Amino acid sequence: MPTRFGKVLLGLACTPVVFLTGCPQQQPVKAPTPQAPPTITATPVQQPAASQVPDYAARAQATRVQQLITQVDRSYNSGLQNYRAGRLDAARMDFDASVDMMLTSGLDIRSIQQLNDEFERVVTAVNALELDALKQGTGFSPKLEAAPLDAANDVTFSPDPELTARLNAELRTTVSDFPLAVNDYVAGFINYFTKSPGGHVHLLRSLERAGKYKDMIQKILREEGVPQDLIYLAVAESGFQPQALNGKSGAGGMWQFMPFAGAYGLTRNGWVDERFDPEKSSRAYARYIKELYNQFGDWYLALAAYDWGPGNVQRAVMRTGYADFWELYRRGNLPGETRNYVPGIIAAIIMAKNPQQYNLTEINPEPPAVYDTVPVGSQVDLRLVADVTNSSVATLVSLNPSLLRLVTPRDMTFDLHIPAGTKDEFQKRISAIPEDKRVSWRFHEVRGGETLSSIAESFHVHASEIASVNDIADGSALDLGDELVIPVAPVNTTSASGAVHIQRYTIRKGDTLITVADRFGVSVEQLRRWNALRSSHVSAGKSLIVSEPVRLAPQGRGARKKSSSAKASTSAKSSSKKTVTASKKPSSSSAKRRR
Repeated sequence: MPTRFGKVLLGLACTPVVFLTGCPQQQPVKAPTPQAPPTITATPVQQPAASQVPDYAARAQATRVQQLITQVDRSYNSGLQNYRAGRLDAARMDFDASVDMMLTSGLDIRSIQQLNDEFERVVTAVNALELDALKQGTGFSPKLEAAPLDAANDVTFSPDPELTARLNAELRTTVSDFPLAVNDYVAGFINYFTKSPGGHVHLLRSLERAGKYKDMIQKILREEGVPQDLIYLAVAESGFQPQALNGKSGAGGMWQFMPFAGAYGLTRNGWVDERFDPEKSSRAYARYIKELYNQFGDWYLALAAYDWGPGNVQRAVMRTGYADFWELYRRGNLPGETRNYVPGIIAAIIMAKNPQQYNLTEINPEPPAVYDTVPVGSQVDLRLVADVTNSSVATLVSLNPSLLRLVTPRDMTFDLHIPAGTKDEFQKRISAIPEDKRVSWRFHEVRGGETLSSIAESFHVHASEIASVNDIADGSALDLGDELVIPVAPVNTTSASGAVHIQRYTIRKGDTLITVADRFGVSVEQLRRWNALRSSHVSAGKSLIVSEPVRLAPQGRGARKKSSSAKASTSAKSSSKKTVTASKKPSSSSAKRRR
């Protein structure tokens, strides 16, 4: 199949006229190609003309913005080096730091053009790199696969009159709420998905993954008044993979929306990207495809507009005088991608509705995604969530694919999905941990053979700290099933003004360079180099630099300033086990694009 086209989403300054695709000067935001990610360089702050000398406050802000952009670029490029070297954890820390510096700077990002450009550039680049790691199977999520239509990119189809005639006969008994047409173009895709081993496997896996989301998506389509069989548009877009990302255009998610802030009523910032939320993005898809249908009055043209852009389709109709997809196809007025896009989706619908005729009876659909939802208004680390729900970080990442980090956002409410049946347990257990400690503290249920010392060692904390927070008296033994709050210390790198400082740690009795290095995820040699140490001996009370400037330690990513309180307000220890956006639709002339 030919190279995918990028569509342009109208900016706010564009008048929503049906015949325009976008502002002439506006181009889609390009995410970097993962194989050759760019090195970001600082964008100079534009200086005013001599005749327009700004006041002192303006000059001071311009200087501060330039310094911030320089720091952000340094952190991003450090992450880029780590990414290229395969050090994904270190890269993630650097990338998080580059975004955190802007979010916590105290500056109005959107009102300062240079800073807004920097924010959009960094977030787009980081998202592309992090999701590319997932595509390679190096993240918490499974390795991403090509969508079926992507797999058919270079395939050509010869007419098969016999197959077309048989399909027309079968169509009489195929029940669908979407208008189905069979011709040589549709038959070509059915032939490919049936006889090509690669095409058949890709379609099979897509339909298996669909089982996880089918009930939810079809419910949304029904509520929005959209044919439920349009669920199979996801076969063409992503193969039902919620974290699918196009490295060239930056389009992402199951429905492959472009990364424009606020478009389609989906939130996108340094913490979350709702294009990757299966439920919210499906709602956005249903509303957008219905809007396109209302504009063109034809489902095939609506699909073409979804792929190529409504402005492009409108112009093709006006040029030829034909508001008919197949006529535009035959006259060569559509790009190759769109020519394949519509018949490919029709083929997927027909085959999914008739599995026995097309050797799809071996499909083993993934079980429906079921989960509890808890609104979270402050930051919570997913490792803590995994602790209190007796699940794993991988499970939580799978349930919350829109999260760009292993921590929920600050300053906004996030609908956190947790394993079904764990909501009550989550709320009881999380209440034992102060809100400002939930980015670093952990939760642990005592297992057989464990002691306070062994638990402290596993979390790299001191046993006395666990005892203090949980009101455990000296000499008291732990019982099987006891629930403990683990006070893992955060490392804070960002001040209230947004300045980034070197991370330091004060040596405590019993610490060694090895235990400190292990605690902060660095090497002993790095500690020696950063602190100019000539030996491995360190004395209690000595302050050590535990990371390079501008890099966040794992526990400190997005952490709030440590409060003066050292204890949880509620004891979590017991002698026996106890349970402790306004929607913004794109204009009718806007265009989404992906690949």
